[in-house]
Amino acid sequence: MLVKSNKVKKITRRIKVAMVVADFNRNITAGLERGAHRALHEAGIADRDVTVVHVPGSVEIPLAAELLAASKRYAAIICLGAVIKGQTNHDVYVSRIAADGIRSVMLRHRLPVAFGVLTCKTLAQAKARSGHNRHNRGYEAARAALEMVDVVAKLRYNSSTTKK
Repeated sequence: MLVKSNKVKKITRRIKVAMVVADFNRNITAGLERGAHRALHEAGIADRDVTVVHVPGSVEIPLAAELLAASKRYAAIICLGAVIKGQTNHDVYVSRIAADGIRSVMLRHRLPVAFGVLTCKTLAQAKARSGHNRHNRGYEAARAALEMVDVVAKLRYNSSTTKK
């Protein structure tokens, strides 16, 4: 069983991080954004090194993430949104578009792009995952993005030192 630490590792060098936040279900995404900011602050990242871009909804997250990644100014991008099941299957399509797009940006740019888009069946589930507690998925997405910054740096370093 994998046990994750609840602590965010301090970042020892200055990095810039971007955050893309969907405004649809803003009562939920505001909590995710607060959680992500908390993780970034715990890691020692200053507000001046965090760029926040708001988009209408989760479908629009990948385009903003793509443009941020293409700028080559950020060590990581944190994508935050909330898709809640309704009376139709629309949530399935929105979730898939967001997930596929975010993954595509991450792989195309070889950049940590964290998936912090909630896909919940109920508003209560979304609230539980975006509140002021240790289960905040915005906090978790930011922590994962920062961990991946280190992983990518190590892999790039090891790759460059093993080339003949």
